[in-house]
Amino acid sequence: MTEKETTTTAKAEATKNKSLKRGVVISDKLDKTIVVKVNTLKEHPKYKKRYMSSKKYKVHDEKNEHSIGDKVSFEACRPISRDKRWIIVNK
Repeated sequence: MTEKETTTTAKAEATKNKSLKRGVVISDKLDKTIVVKVNTLKEHPKYKKRYMSSKKYKVHDEKNEHSIGDKVSFEACRPISRDKRWIIVNK
C-alpha cells in the first residue's frame, strides 16, 4: 500500500467513527450557530414500553445557511465554544 492510500484510508476510518446525528433546526437566532432537536426512540428496561426522548444540540453553521424547520446532519468535532461541539456535515 502506498503512503497516499494509507492516509486516505485513515481519514475515512476517522470520519466513520465520529458520531453522526440527524435532527430538525428549532432556532437560528444565534450568529454562526443553530439549535437542532434530535428525537430518539427509547425502550424502558423493565416495562418494555417505547417512548420518545429529545435532546437539543448547538451546532456550528459557518455561513448561516440553515433556517428553522430544515433537516440537518451533524457530527462531533473539537470544542468550538462552551456549548458547541458539533459541526454540520454537507452530504
